[in-house]
Amino acid sequence: MKRFHVHVNVDQLGPSIRFYTTLFGAEPTVVKDDYAKWMLDDPRVNFAISQRGRAAGIDHLGLQADDSEELNAIGDRLLHADAVALVEKATTCCYARSDKFWAQDPQGIRWETFHTIGEATTYTAPGPANACCGPVRSEATTACCVPTTTPCC
Repeated sequence: MKRFHVHVNVDQLGPSIRFYTTLFGAEPTVVKDDYAKWMLDDPRVNFAISQRGRAAGIDHLGLQADDSEELNAIGDRLLHADAVALVEKATTCCYARSDKFWAQDPQGIRWETFHTIGEATTYTAPGPANACCGPVRSEATTACCVPTTTPCC
């Protein structure tokens, strides 16, 4: 079963953690200096916030797959519709290791479909080009979760 994902950029992490903890009636499952995440079952959502210098508001929406097979089914649908902007394999982003398909809807809203394969100790993986963007992109980025508007693959 898939889980809905929402990632919101915030200006101040502390007050935002307090607000969302009150709203959800639950403590975050992950808290870092620049990031917090709630894995809720009611509603079934992966809700994340980060304070990373971006404009406050919705960063992206997504679907979190429970396994690789479910992710690949979503990815295949997006690929057949020529809607994939970026494919990431074993990428580090948001303190997790994941495989991802990024797309953008006709309004410009970014959608991340992903399967988490493990935890990470950093928000992004520094270093080689394939750390965030897959082996096809020619240079590394310092910000994961930021697909370009045109495919890099």
